[in-house]
Amino acid sequence: MPAECQLLGTLGCHLCELAEAELMPLVEHGLQVELIDIAENPALFDSYSLHIPVLLRIDTGAELRWPFDTAQVVAFVR
Repeated sequence: MPAECQLLGTLGCHLCELAEAELMPLVEHGLQVELIDIAENPALFDSYSLHIPVLLRIDTGAELRWPFDTAQVVAFVR
């Protein structure tokens, strides 16, 4: 999986924790995911505070919003 992604979320968000757990097996197979805390960036917070977690592709800017499963993530990064 060549795509690099960011997982937009924040500390204490149980849905973000679920999304991160969903991504971990894919990370073990080469998916690169950077965890971004939207609370540290006012622009991201304004844009995503009601929508996290969001998986964002760095190369295309495409977004995959929660809820998502492993199959959806695989299709998203292809």
